[in-house]
Amino acid sequence: MAKKIKDQAAPALSIAELLQRGDLFAEQCPSRLILNHVTSRWGVLLLVALISGTHRFSELRRKVNGISEKMLAQTLQWLESDGFVERIAYPVIPPHVEYRLTPMGQEIAKKVEALADWIETHLPEILAAQQEKQP
Repeated sequence: MAKKIKDQAAPALSIAELLQRGDLFAEQCPSRLILNHVTSRWGVLLLVALISGTHRFSELRRKVNGISEKMLAQTLQWLESDGFVERIAYPVIPPHVEYRLTPMGQEIAKKVEALADWIETHLPEILAAQQEKQP
């Protein structure tokens, strides 16, 4: 006979803990903007591209086929401001700038890489489902 387990309420969080954690479902929570940076098409592709190591701007542009220079610069700036990407500028002429993931960037990049891998693995099923829904 199975024992009945009493419902245990989760420990209440302090106001400081609530403010630090974030709430994606709250309209004004800054975590939504960060989620957008990480999960945007270009954010995902750049994070995954940088898993392999340090890259120059032009290398990233070639690697992430279809991204404009403007979107590449903007997305790298977002990811840098969020603490996921480090920009290294060398004081030489012509300018030499490289980008690499920070430790926090490595962590989030592995998570979005898993999502990207899942999509690629299930692509035939996804495409079949899309075909079924078309008129």
